[in-house]
Amino acid sequence: MPVTIRRATIDDIICMQNANLHNLPENYMLKYYMYHILSWPEGSFVATTTDVDEPQMDQLSLEDGKGQETKLDPNYLAPGEKLVGYVLTKMNDDPDQQDQAPNGHVTSLSVMRTYRRMGIAEKLMRQALFALNEVYGAQFVSLHVRQSNRAALHLYADTLEFEVLSVEKSYYQDGEDAYAMKKILKLDELHPKNFANRKMAEKLEDDFESDLLVA
Repeated sequence: MPVTIRRATIDDIICMQNANLHNLPENYMLKYYMYHILSWPEGSFVATTTDVDEPQMDQLSLEDGKGQETKLDPNYLAPGEKLVGYVLTKMNDDPDQQDQAPNGHVTSLSVMRTYRRMGIAEKLMRQALFALNEVYGAQFVSLHVRQSNRAALHLYADTLEFEVLSVEKSYYQDGEDAYAMKKILKLDELHPKNFANRKMAEKLEDDFESDLLVA
C-alpha cells in the first residue's frame, strides 16, 4: 500500500490530533497545531495512504441542514484517504533565545501502530529537517525524547544522527526525564535526492516497539 508524504495543512489538524491521542501520552489542543501550521506552513508533514476498504461518504461527514458538513471519522482526511502519521515542527520563537542562530524544534512525531516498521517516521523527519533548513534557514534543530523510548532514540541518534546534549529531569508531566537532543543542519546532506534511491537492504528500519514522543 503506497504511502504519500506531503506538507500538512489546516484541513489535516483533526486527523493529526487523532493520531497524537491514539499514540502518545503528551497531547495538545487543536489551536496548537494550527499555530504551527499557520506560523511555519512549510515545516510540518503528514503521511497518508489510500484505504482499500474505502468508507462511504456518510461515514466521513454529516450535513447540518445548512449545507455545512461536520467531520465524523477522525482517521480519514477524505473518502479513502487515511492519515497514518505526522511530524509537527516549528522555528524557535523564544524571546529569551533571540541571540541564538536560527534554529528549529521538533514538537511531535507520531505514526499509527499498524504502519510502523515501514520507515515512515524517518521519511517524515527527513522532509521536515530539509524544509526547516531550506525554507526557514534553521542552522540546527532540537527535540526532547523520553529516556525509556528506545525506539525513538534509535531513530534520532542512530538513523538521523542527533546528539544527546543533556538530561532534563522530570521533563514530562508524569515525571519521566527527557534527553535533550540536537542536530546541525547542512542542506547538501539533507537533500531528498540523497535518500531517494537507497536500496531497501541498505535502509535502517525504524524499530517501533514503543510509542514515539518528542515535545
